[in-house]
Amino acid sequence: MTTRSLPASGQKQLSQAGAEAAAQSGEPPATSRAAPSVIDEAMADGRRDFVPRKVLLFSGHLADAPGRQPPRFPKSMETAAAQRIGDVLDQLQAGPEDLALTQGASGGDILFLEACHARGVRLQLMLPLPEPEFVRQSILPATDGERWAARYRHLRTHLAAPPQVLNEEPAPALPLSSLPADNPFARCNLWLLNTALAFGIDRLAFICLWNGAKGDGPGGTAHMVDEVERRGGRIFWIDTRSL
Repeated sequence: MTTRSLPASGQKQLSQAGAEAAAQSGEPPATSRAAPSVIDEAMADGRRDFVPRKVLLFSGHLADAPGRQPPRFPKSMETAAAQRIGDVLDQLQAGPEDLALTQGASGGDILFLEACHARGVRLQLMLPLPEPEFVRQSILPATDGERWAARYRHLRTHLAAPPQVLNEEPAPALPLSSLPADNPFARCNLWLLNTALAFGIDRLAFICLWNGAKGDGPGGTAHMVDEVERRGGRIFWIDTRSL
């Protein structure tokens, strides 16, 4: 595992976290407009004053579809990846005082959620598409897609609130005008990141399961790595090339 972060001088207060993106779009600096509804519902046990010790943000490769060439995250990597994710969570001493944010796709996302659930971490899913379409696009195409879907359904029963869907929530606070309106995965990355940053960059721990390369399209793990790094967030990189 590789830890990537900017020096302390680059890790300034939350009001600056979105300033660079805001300047590019001409919009005001980022606020936390989108975060409260997500977090309030996630904390539906009545602890509205809950402030997580750490916000564990995750992005990682989808499980490979049958016949993918070259392979990127084949079934043979699954056990090693799950172990490495667990190792990072143990390093961070992840537990019930923490909050896990991710989409819930096959592969890395589900492995992360399972590891968090095993440690009692609060889980919140934030989807780029309505849930049935998300399952069709981001879970079922994988090798053993039905098995991944069953694991997703099992995890869903342990959520404090249903998965949040991008188009059903208030407009994400990070400026998105530079992104195509039809790019829900890139928009969801920024929505996830802004929700995490609403608690302060010092609480953010971004974990990625990534091969270090550009993705298959917009809104993948490489995009999230770039956005977190640009804001000075600490990155725990599990390099799939070493699995």
